[in-house]
Amino acid sequence: MARRTKRLWADEEKRTIRFQTTAPGVSVAQVARCYAMSANMVFKWLRDPWYASDPEADEDLAADTPCFLPVDC
Repeated sequence: MARRTKRLWADEEKRTIRFQTTAPGVSVAQVARCYAMSANMVFKWLRDPWYASDPEADEDLAADTPCFLPVDC
């Protein structure tokens, strides 16, 4: 049986994932599923001020980040 390895996320990836949860109509669970991770981990990053992004970087990130659309599985 193969061992499961712990995934390490860079701070910039965490900020990007955090930012994606702020889109209207998108839930934290949807974003977590896109990255195959637990929603609890995303909530932990949302509470942690270390991964908070500054407003100026959010504007740049908004232009580069694709929009999420609702998908029915």
